[in-house]
Amino acid sequence: MPQKCPLISPQDALVAVMVAVSVSDEQIRTTEILAIQRIVNHLPVFDGYDPDRPRQVGETVLDLFEDEDGLDALFGMVREALPERLYETAYALACDVAAADGTLRETELRLLEEIRHELNIDRLHAAAIERGARARHLRA
Repeated sequence: MPQKCPLISPQDALVAVMVAVSVSDEQIRTTEILAIQRIVNHLPVFDGYDPDRPRQVGETVLDLFEDEDGLDALFGMVREALPERLYETAYALACDVAAADGTLRETELRLLEEIRHELNIDRLHAAAIERGARARHLRA
């Protein structure tokens, strides 16, 4: 049975999705952590967000990933906290974190696919979001 998740804010839900992508391959990379910090520090959706929350949310995500039903619990928590108008934002931020280190691993791709499905992101919109993330993270 999935464990009960604490109530979270929409910003916490966005951070949770980004952290989930980062830890999906069981290795948190510095470039991904820096990408999450940059996103939280600069995007308007995080205006007024408590700078201590990402660490707490990250610990919650790590705890959830230790549970067999943790991914289902994570998506339930995200859908409950996140207004539908921010679903594409969540997917875009997940893509940015996945692309941050210049390499998309199979586990990251599978989780992005699951996020698309769970948040009901239109395939055409998802392709545009993915292309934008790829373009932002290309190296010269």
